[in-house]
Amino acid sequence: MENEVVNAVHAIQMNTTFWMSLTIFLVALAVIISEKIHKTIVAISGASLVLVLKILDQHEAFHLEELGVDWNVIFLLIGMMVIINLIKPTGIFEYIAIKSAKIGKGDPLRIMVILAVVTAALSALLDNVTTVLLIAPVTLLIAEALEVDAIPYMIVEALASNIGGTATLIGDPPNIMIASKAKLDFLDFILHLAPVVLLLMVVFIIIVKIVFKKQLTTREELKKKIMNMDERKAIKNPAMLKKSLVVLAIVLLGFMFHGLLHYEPATIALFGAALLLLLSGTHEPHHILAEVEWTVIFFFIGLFIMVGGVIKVGAITLLSQEVLRMTHGNLLGTSMLIMWFSAFASAVVDNIPYVATMNPLIVDMARELWPDKSGIELLQFKDLMPIWWSLALGACLGGNGTIIGASANVIVVGMAEKAGRKISFLKFMLYGMPIMLVTVFISMVYVWLRYYVFCF
Repeated sequence: MENEVVNAVHAIQMNTTFWMSLTIFLVALAVIISEKIHKTIVAISGASLVLVLKILDQHEAFHLEELGVDWNVIFLLIGMMVIINLIKPTGIFEYIAIKSAKIGKGDPLRIMVILAVVTAALSALLDNVTTVLLIAPVTLLIAEALEVDAIPYMIVEALASNIGGTATLIGDPPNIMIASKAKLDFLDFILHLAPVVLLLMVVFIIIVKIVFKKQLTTREELKKKIMNMDERKAIKNPAMLKKSLVVLAIVLLGFMFHGLLHYEPATIALFGAALLLLLSGTHEPHHILAEVEWTVIFFFIGLFIMVGGVIKVGAITLLSQEVLRMTHGNLLGTSMLIMWFSAFASAVVDNIPYVATMNPLIVDMARELWPDKSGIELLQFKDLMPIWWSLALGACLGGNGTIIGASANVIVVGMAEKAGRKISFLKFMLYGMPIMLVTVFISMVYVWLRYYVFCF
């Protein structure tokens, strides 16, 4: 009898905690959308409530990878921001801005397309967060020179980074997590995801041209002024530029081979930041560190803790299990449902903790469907592979739906805000959600044709 009472009390406590956690997250999301209070203040306030109400304890929030702050993401951002802040004074970003504008003949739309393609390509080779940190400052300079609104450029680049990052194992954190769980390598992602990503980029560029054809115009004298610029004069500190490029090359190579080197990306970024600080000869690093986007950093910390609370109480697991139950073991139905559910879930919940929740659920489902298989034979079973690719496509492309859907979006919005170009939650969603829907629909058709019609 005593055990029954204890169990009943525990069930009530869990039920209360479940609704408290879900309420905090949904209210915070609503306030962020309303923009009545700055999103960083909302995130920190929500996180503090999660801790004060003991939905998560401090150890879980700051030390448990599966529930708390993803310090790899946080220190990757800090390390790269420090590197960028040290490179800025050399004038390389002004050089790239002028060169890009001249390649585009000073035409705002052509320049947007060039920057979108460059962003997508770099996001596939590096990762989308690092790419937008490199491209965003260039974009602001180009928009200022052409006297056009920088916001469309910034949004397009964020969307392009998420599309491009989908193509490879290292392009987006969810792919790294899926590769780790399913024991997939770099070539697997290239063979299975790169083809559809190339198609998505072609469609994306066509949409960009249609949407912004009449919006992006500038005066002929500004075009001529840009074409007459000498990009070489923008370089202010050649010696520091050489050091910066060497360090940046080391960091980028480290990102590409971090799996083989057994280093986390954050370790590589912090090493690069420390090395460049030493080589710069600066005696007072205060101004370098002060320029780090701390509002973005603390927004991420708050968001991770709030999402951790939702994960701990089982809300995401409950939704994910329901999605799998609805398909009744039908593999095509499971693939399609996981892709669309992942897309919408990743639009409102950061895709990193979401994929961390889905990975074990897919493995459990596979064990139920094929109990005679185990290990890598089960994880890479031919009939299971389309489900892994559906999860990757949905989680990565779903990040385009809202500002909080992907780390790259938050970075772009934060940098734009610092430069005096505020991008509202709804404005980003106005551009991002349609792109998300189109790209996920094309991906759905791709998975259906490749794995369930032609079976290759």
